[in-house]
Amino acid sequence: MVEYLPEVFRRFEQQYPDVMGAYERLAEKLHGAGPLSQRERRLVKLAIAAGSVAEGAVRSHTRKALDEGVEPDALRHVAVLTVSTAGYPAAIAAYGWINEVIDSETS
Repeated sequence: MVEYLPEVFRRFEQQYPDVMGAYERLAEKLHGAGPLSQRERRLVKLAIAAGSVAEGAVRSHTRKALDEGVEPDALRHVAVLTVSTAGYPAAIAAYGWINEVIDSETS
């Protein structure tokens, strides 16, 4: 798998390596702070991204989830669950982005 990183992310990482290092260390601590499994954490992060209507994050967490073996229907279910919490427009946007990644990664 070739990890996709947007140019803005690469540029930020190059310009501020100490900040990115601190961010990565924080992320490790956050993941280890509770009992959720890797799969559960990935789905939660996807749901947060969907509710925030954060296209890049939705796409990133979808890619990572697929790489980790999370089934496409579970990812789509995250978008469906977004309807009652973040609203129909956010859910449909996330559903579209999730499916675009699924289609490009599994074809």
